[in-house]
Amino acid sequence: MKRIVSILIMALAITTAAMAQNGRTKFASDMYQAKHDMIIEELGLTPTQQKQFMPLYEQMEREIYQVNRNARALANEIEKKKNPSDRDYEVAASALSNTRVREGEIEATYFEKFSKILSKKQLFQLKQAEVKFTREMISKKKNKK
Repeated sequence: MKRIVSILIMALAITTAAMAQNGRTKFASDMYQAKHDMIIEELGLTPTQQKQFMPLYEQMEREIYQVNRNARALANEIEKKKNPSDRDYEVAASALSNTRVREGEIEATYFEKFSKILSKKQLFQLKQAEVKFTREMISKKKNKK
């Protein structure tokens, strides 16, 4: 289960990262839209819920992406250094390790916000929809090879 969650987080980060570049690429736009369409469908969101929920969900994705981006940037800095110190390695390793903790904190904050918009059942279905999307993307990737 941890592996699936990690893959999901990476898929979210990759999707969001691709969107964050100068202009959205067709692939990133398609992935972004497909994920959101799946969530809307799986949760059975009403138009009112969509208007309230999707901007919050997108904001959460951006925050999680930023946490991952910052940790990767720090790791890349260390990799480029000619003679990184043990302290450099420690700081980078800590930042990478703490990304999951920070992602969990962000998700917990947004869970509270989502609970004001979504039913208890929809809150439960949200994680299932995210995992389903990731599994489908991984399956499609495997089938292309």
